[in-house]
Amino acid sequence: MFYLPAILIGRAARSLIRRVRPGGGSALPGLILSKIAPGLLSRTLNSFPDGLVVVTGSAGKSTTTKMLVAIARAHGKEVFTNPSTANISQGFFSAILERSDLFGRVPGDVAILEMDEGHAAEITKRVSPNQSTILNVLEDQLDRFIDPAIVRDKLALVASRTKGAVLLNADDQNTIMIGHGLGGSKSVTWFGIAESLIAATSHGLGSAPTYLATLPRPAVRAEITSVKGTAAVASLDGHQTSFSLPNRGLHYALDSIAALQSAQQYLGSDFDLERASKVLDELPPVFARGEIAQVRGEDVEFILVQNPMSFQLNLDNLTTNPDQIMVAIGRDVHDPSWLWTVDMSNLSHADVVSGYNFAEIALRLTYAGVPIGEVESDLEVALEKFFSLPKPNQGIKTVIFSADAMRRTRRILGFTDPEAVER
Repeated sequence: MFYLPAILIGRAARSLIRRVRPGGGSALPGLILSKIAPGLLSRTLNSFPDGLVVVTGSAGKSTTTKMLVAIARAHGKEVFTNPSTANISQGFFSAILERSDLFGRVPGDVAILEMDEGHAAEITKRVSPNQSTILNVLEDQLDRFIDPAIVRDKLALVASRTKGAVLLNADDQNTIMIGHGLGGSKSVTWFGIAESLIAATSHGLGSAPTYLATLPRPAVRAEITSVKGTAAVASLDGHQTSFSLPNRGLHYALDSIAALQSAQQYLGSDFDLERASKVLDELPPVFARGEIAQVRGEDVEFILVQNPMSFQLNLDNLTTNPDQIMVAIGRDVHDPSWLWTVDMSNLSHADVVSGYNFAEIALRLTYAGVPIGEVESDLEVALEKFFSLPKPNQGIKTVIFSADAMRRTRRILGFTDPEAVER
């Protein structure tokens, strides 16, 4: 009975918000619930028989978590998880609100949660993960974190508070430092990408520099050994498998090997590599991460860029050479100076440029010599102009956007449920 009033208030708030804005009602009800029933989060996350599995890092969290959840479910596990990007405390409360009964009880075997790299350290003060996967440390949100070393220190706290295995990226100097800092106090498992594959790329995996002497690469138990387009080959403890990536690029390959290794660690002897690989073959991209959606009867690729290396790696792998491209940079890019660190040479043109930071991205593209068709400050008008263009002769319509522009674009286009877009 203790949580009944809080659950009823949260659901009432959610219902009211969704009447006003279809597809909304996620963040605010979770925030309300967190204020009136703060103990519900730790109670819930401590209630699962298999405990809590955390996926965190600067980038790749949503994709890795979606893969891991799908693999666990394919092995018969009932999983409690959070929607993509709802990766801070209020997002977890909102997820509880969606899944719980009136008394705040959530069914399931395990909680597998994507956690924001800044908030994970705070949450793990109250709930110790049974297993943690730390993907990387990038130069990201410098207005928030100032220095990637701050992120590394926060993630090190998550690792130190993990009761069981800690899984780390062997190709990121920052995560290697986290592993060294544990000093043998934890069971550490390493995953990565074959060094020859990284060496063959223009910008590697985009890891933030440490400004320290290079630490040797640890021996890995799970590794991507080949990538051709979206076809990947991996080795786990000497067993080889192949599967399809959700999109082009080694960063998606990293997400997949992290998910496979995390699933193997969590499931133990129940893990079936063939079954897990089949799950990855059939899994669509996380919304906006190379997602192919239908707009006005045409296929459209949505590409989310959230930091300099995210932008860079997605441009490096823009191999379809689409005839029609729209770029929209929203208000989430608080410091647009980072746009100038991205090599735009792989972008052939931009038919429409928009978003809150439309002037900044238009200026950057102009200096890079990228032809621009039209600059339109109003995102809704810009989308109308872009989707009014005739069907392209080559490739499909491609929209490259930051997170704020992505959310606004989806609302304008009527995609109210990010996990249920027509594909």
